[in-house]
Amino acid sequence: MASPVLAGKRMDRDYLKVGVITSTHGVHGEVKVYPTTDEPDRFKRLKSVTLFQNGKERQATINSVKFFKKQVILGFEEFTDMDAAYALRNAEIRIPRSEGIELSENEFYVGDIIGLSVKDDTGRVLGEVSDVMTTAANDVYEVKKPDGKTLLIPAIHDCILSIDPDGGEMTVHLLPGLEDL
Repeated sequence: MASPVLAGKRMDRDYLKVGVITSTHGVHGEVKVYPTTDEPDRFKRLKSVTLFQNGKERQATINSVKFFKKQVILGFEEFTDMDAAYALRNAEIRIPRSEGIELSENEFYVGDIIGLSVKDDTGRVLGEVSDVMTTAANDVYEVKKPDGKTLLIPAIHDCILSIDPDGGEMTVHLLPGLEDL
């Protein structure tokens, strides 16, 4: 459920990514969407979305929402045939942050975590969060170290000491052996 870091910049903080278009569905312009939200039902409440693709954005009005397995099938007023839908493959679906779900204390949007500078409890800079992976037990933060190697840090209370999206940093405690993996 994570988006890539582009040139070390964090995702535009005015938007939240709620899905990625994976392929077409049928011949009438519908698309299959991999939801990147914990609440795919939110698509039923959306009237319009912003599609981000190849550095460009465009508005799209949702006219149908269906669910199939773990994907969402969307129809847009602006795209009514398979060729138009095919051109949308890999487009991110974003909504204004103001339409996001209210979070509890110590909950963060993935887009706010990606790109954070990570330091340990001694002040040593470890790198930058490049991905957030969801596992059955807990999320795992992938940290890209300055040497290009990757460090995986479980998102558990023993490891994550603080997260400050506004300050652009996360402080962690590395359990013994984490750096050796």
